[in-house]
Amino acid sequence: MGLNSVLINHNAEINSLVLHWPPSLRLAENQFFDFCQANRELRIERTAEGDCEIMAPTGGETSWRNSVLLAQLYNWAEQEGSGVVFDSSGGFILPNGATRSPDVSWVKKSHLAVLTDKQKTRFLPLCPDFVIELRSPSDTINVLHDKMQEYMANGSSLGWLIDPETKRVYVYQANQPVVNLDSPLSLTADEVVTGFKLELAKIWDVGF
Repeated sequence: MGLNSVLINHNAEINSLVLHWPPSLRLAENQFFDFCQANRELRIERTAEGDCEIMAPTGGETSWRNSVLLAQLYNWAEQEGSGVVFDSSGGFILPNGATRSPDVSWVKKSHLAVLTDKQKTRFLPLCPDFVIELRSPSDTINVLHDKMQEYMANGSSLGWLIDPETKRVYVYQANQPVVNLDSPLSLTADEVVTGFKLELAKIWDVGF
């Protein structure tokens, strides 16, 4: 059975595929980077235990929503100037060894300044300061909650998990309880991303 037949069924939603690697066969960081580059059509993450999680491209609605989120954060970051925005294709090697690709992320320039030129061309060895994850129809909410907790445990200061299906946002902050918001029209967090306001009306109602 080929990879495409594993990921895609005729009338089924596309889900992730997990590859379990025995310790003796786990890929080194440079090998995992090359593996991802050879499979650019897929979004590939790696757990702290070394397993690969392979996800097919998103559907139209999710892709459009991601672009709305990315554009808003990028426009703010260009004006504010203290950090850099990354899209869902950017990989980050977290302190626990996992490699993750948040849907949208922001990193302080001061944290990027210590990286070498070579490090900047590959998966960045750090955890983003701010992450946004957008639930797609095939995502399991508990898996996304675990991922958000992982970001917080590895150095993120703020994370927003957005669920368009329920119109709910889960706000994660380091060392604080998770806050649930029902149908918010906007989000702010001046203590981390000062002056940024995320408008959510388009996220709740697809506009293309």
